[in-house]
Amino acid sequence: MKKYMCLICGWIYDESIGAPDEGIAAGTKWEDVPPNWTCPECGARKEDFEMVEF
Repeated sequence: MKKYMCLICGWIYDESIGAPDEGIAAGTKWEDVPPNWTCPECGARKEDFEMVEF
């Protein structure tokens, strides 16, 4: 599972956790997140995220 960080506010999308409050189930791969989904913290578009490694 990968993690993606919002380049605007730093919010992390973790594929293993998903974003349940936004209707994205745990285990949802980034490519399966709807293209019109936005960052729950700042409203940035999916294009404003970048894969990160910890």
